[in-house]
Amino acid sequence: MGDGIKNPVTLALAILAAVIFMGSTLAIVPETQQAVVVRFGEPVRIINRYKTDENFGATGAGLAMRIPFAEQLVWIDKRIQSVEMERQQVLSTDQLRLQVDAFARYRITNPLRMYITAGNEERVKDALRPILGSALRNELGKRPFAALLSPERGQVMNNIEAGLNRIARQYGAEVIDVRIKRADLPDGTPLQSAFQRMRTARQQEALTIRAQGEKQAQIIRAEADASAAQIYAASFGKDENFYDFYRAMQAYRRTFASQNGGETSIILSPDNDFLREFRGR
Repeated sequence: MGDGIKNPVTLALAILAAVIFMGSTLAIVPETQQAVVVRFGEPVRIINRYKTDENFGATGAGLAMRIPFAEQLVWIDKRIQSVEMERQQVLSTDQLRLQVDAFARYRITNPLRMYITAGNEERVKDALRPILGSALRNELGKRPFAALLSPERGQVMNNIEAGLNRIARQYGAEVIDVRIKRADLPDGTPLQSAFQRMRTARQQEALTIRAQGEKQAQIIRAEADASAAQIYAASFGKDENFYDFYRAMQAYRRTFASQNGGETSIILSPDNDFLREFRGR
């Protein structure tokens, strides 16, 4: 025994064997990871599994024991991940072809199911990506282009998220959010045609609004004239002399008003009946 310890090669081999044994027995599980313990190809337990109400620093992270050389750890991220959708062409109900970019955010909440159905996280992304594109096309194909520019867009995203989540649960994942990054009309002739249709629609809408405004103005003007006529009739009916005075004042205004900023000269006799209001009562 003493000779073995004195032999540096034997000592180095012993230390190496101890390190290998400890490395295959102990594992450090970080806060951001969860691990599926696999024994001879069969999952047996989960370490540091994700929980909705857990607090950072109070999870199952830390040192974990395993059977050396018999059990292996499959690491799965606990953090939120994203899957990018390839640009899709969508046909809206108003026959506009749109180029749409979108993404979804998700996390693995059931690592055991994910390991059984997909094997690893990359396969989950590969499975969710085409489903996201299909759900996006189906949902946007039910609505006009203007829906993407209105508050209705939030409902569209919720519907896409619900449809994607039903599939994601099969892979042990939970979809947290779905967002559209860009929704553009295709370049070239289709874009110009779409702009022309939008311009024509807005011009027709403007003509309709203008016609309605003119109609309302005529109604208001007619009601005001009728109300004024009623007021004049009521006033003239109470005092005939006031009616004569009022009509004379209107005639004086039109007759003696200057034309084009010049002066007006009128020669009448003092006893002319036109000037009766100047003579007093």
